[in-house]
Amino acid sequence: MTNFQPLELSQIETITSMMQDFYAIDNYPINIELSKRLFQEFISNENLGKCWLIYSEEEIVGYVILTFVFSFEYKGRIAFLDELFLKETSRGKGIGKNVIDFIKKQTADLNVKLIYLEVENHNQNAQKLYLGNGFETHYRKILKYKPS
Repeated sequence: MTNFQPLELSQIETITSMMQDFYAIDNYPINIELSKRLFQEFISNENLGKCWLIYSEEEIVGYVILTFVFSFEYKGRIAFLDELFLKETSRGKGIGKNVIDFIKKQTADLNVKLIYLEVENHNQNAQKLYLGNGFETHYRKILKYKPS
């Protein structure tokens, strides 16, 4: 059975360890100390979003993070599914679908109008998960600007 518990301050070490594993998949840089500080800020301000640890059979097997944005186009709060990570040993067991079902319920409870997410082009399993659960390929191109 899959369960979800909101991240607590005492669990920041646990989640940043998993985050390090997640980022290593695509060789993304990570500053663990900065990530810990960001989680402290994130947890203390519910307007920024929500984070849950994912449990299977009472063992932590991953995490999921929703961040919030206000959109006039979509008439209110939208969410960015910022990260969904499952430990390698927990993939392919239906837990990902359970996470998506949970997120859909949470977005309804949180009055979220739309969920955005990014998927690496090479991550076919994640794309299959999302597309098979009601997500659509967005017709717009996402651009970014990073101040120096």
